[in-house]
Amino acid sequence: MTAASAAPPLLRDRRFLLLVSARTISVLGNGFARVALAFAVLALPGAGPGKLSLVLACQALPQLLFVLVGGVIADRMSRSRLMVLSDVVGAAAYGGLAAMVLTGHAPLWAMCVLAVLAGTATALFLPAMEGVVPLIVPKSLLQRANGMLRVGTNSAMLLGLALSGVTVALVGAGWALALNAGSFALSALLVNGLRLTTSPRAVSSGWADLRDGWYEFSSRQWLWAVVAQYAVVVAALQATVGVLGPLMADDRLGGARAWSLIVAAQALGMIAGAGIASRVRVRRPILVAVLATFPAAVPMILLAGEAPVWLIAVAMFCSGIANDIFGVLWSTTLQHEVPEEALSRVSSYDLFGSLAFAPLGLLVAGPIAAETGTGPALAGCAALVVLATAATLLAPRVRSLRSPEYSTTLPAPPVPGPRPPVSK
Repeated sequence: MTAASAAPPLLRDRRFLLLVSARTISVLGNGFARVALAFAVLALPGAGPGKLSLVLACQALPQLLFVLVGGVIADRMSRSRLMVLSDVVGAAAYGGLAAMVLTGHAPLWAMCVLAVLAGTATALFLPAMEGVVPLIVPKSLLQRANGMLRVGTNSAMLLGLALSGVTVALVGAGWALALNAGSFALSALLVNGLRLTTSPRAVSSGWADLRDGWYEFSSRQWLWAVVAQYAVVVAALQATVGVLGPLMADDRLGGARAWSLIVAAQALGMIAGAGIASRVRVRRPILVAVLATFPAAVPMILLAGEAPVWLIAVAMFCSGIANDIFGVLWSTTLQHEVPEEALSRVSSYDLFGSLAFAPLGLLVAGPIAAETGTGPALAGCAALVVLATAATLLAPRVRSLRSPEYSTTLPAPPVPGPRPPVSK
């Protein structure tokens, strides 16, 4: 691992500055919503673990169902235009949630409908976002750009989380959700300034686009192996952060303020991790990224053992560092290894696989906690993270894939046999 050489300042690039600003502002709002939505549901009459799981699963399920559609659309039209549309839909969804909570009329079914709308916006946004960065940043600066993006967004998440607990405690969850809606609207205005065009492509059906994207995805062992790992890891993380952590905080650790401190510590660690990852070069980026997943299990174990809040916060800080080392290395490797014209589709398969079990994790976390206790459920999540990560290290390409700057030979074809023909 070596330090990266100095590079021209990316923030002098108007389009990159717009992108960083838009993402920072929308993530700031999400920092409020991440805490506010959980405690808004728990404040409903008769609410409990089951209802919290249901609302969060309604938000997560559309991310899984529509993300492949988002990838196809993003590779066909202007990615910045699709991001603007997604931000507008997200602003409407969180604005509706805020209005219901502030007026005191928040039926569970209506919250679930708006949660579905918010999840759909995310499904359309993320594949487009992954494909935008290589369009405005030279390949030699991709790792630096991904790191800077994550420093900005994680700093915003930290600020949002740090203020969210106080906001919920003083004025209620509704105003925190309203701030999130406003952040989506402002993000849409900023992204609209990118005005990216789409490259001309041969006319093909949506199914053909999905098939070609699947080839690009499935022909890379390192890619599908890590996505399979994260199908399990993300489910465990979603169950912990979305349901089990707030339940433990509400029951044993002191409520919203304690949980806000814990997740804010994670966000602070993510800032540090993104800064580290943007400035170093590693020979085997996927191997390092997979190894960086193991620390995610430590906060789960400490929560299960009802450790002091400060100790859980320290563990979350360390897991945050590891999380963004993974994120920067993963995004940069994707952008280097996958052709630009298929990048959003491959990213959508990545997201689809990674989120495959997330709705299930959210849906069953509450009932399992009610049946076995929150502590045993958290211990089970930790075990899943460790086992899935250890299994991924068995894949040869995960261990051997080299960064382009360290490659000395041309890569072998990803799989034997002819490539499926591109549809005309």
